[in-house]
Amino acid sequence: MTALTGLAALATAWVAPAGTARTAQPWRPVVMAALGDSISAGFNACGWYLTCASRSWSTGDHQSVRSQYARLRALDTAIAGHNVNLAVPGSTSADLAGQVTRAIGRRADYVTVLIGAQDACVSEERLMTPVAVYERRVAEALALFRAGRPGGRVFVASVPDLKRLWQIGKGNPVARGFWAIGRICPTMLARPTSTSAANRARRDRVRARVAGYNAALARVCAAYGPACRFDGNEVFRQRFTVGHLSPWDFFHPNAAGQKLIAEKTYAMMRDWLTDDATEPVPAPVPAPAPVL
Repeated sequence: MTALTGLAALATAWVAPAGTARTAQPWRPVVMAALGDSISAGFNACGWYLTCASRSWSTGDHQSVRSQYARLRALDTAIAGHNVNLAVPGSTSADLAGQVTRAIGRRADYVTVLIGAQDACVSEERLMTPVAVYERRVAEALALFRAGRPGGRVFVASVPDLKRLWQIGKGNPVARGFWAIGRICPTMLARPTSTSAANRARRDRVRARVAGYNAALARVCAAYGPACRFDGNEVFRQRFTVGHLSPWDFFHPNAAGQKLIAEKTYAMMRDWLTDDATEPVPAPVPAPAPVL
């Protein structure tokens, strides 16, 4: 027996001790992209009607926010500088496929999605995006991402509870002034002090539409498979306060609100970052919070 064949025999005969498990390398994205609307763009988080990508909960790099990107960069510097914010204020689900195409062009291997508020925040209820249309658009956009970046992963955040934002600001005359002048989310925020049955019912219907969008997100993400993580309505059920809202519109999250979203969403995908030996289990989807 030669030395070479002896080594080969030893290698063949070696068996891992009982209880030894193979561990895969923890997942680490290299290029991250934020997709969605004004929330992910950081709109009004640092100035008067400005897009503040540095304060985005997703890809922001400002230390006050501790975004998902900042937390991922602390784990592995390979992602440093590869944070792309493709979210556009005013975007609806109809715009998501275009953003996905741009993310593929930037070779993103991890994208976050937060979109839907503008599908509900329209001038009249009849113009709100139907849930079935919203679901189809999101599913088609994520299918594009899977085809273009088959090894990529997706984090889907729930749409915030618009009625909670109304509840926070309805008693504040400054907030009501901004809502009226800026025509901000009329379906929910028009006639904010009215207690009539018609206006209460309108707010409840808008809230129900947002809950329908979030249920659709859960279905689309589950169909995508373990490479997609839905937040289980974590953002929707957050009890945001006035201290989390921009003082320039009392609607968009300020830096503190962006930080809260980052903290809550990052916690939902932490298992991806520690041990990839088993497939991640999607977060449970609790029932929507009771109507306020």
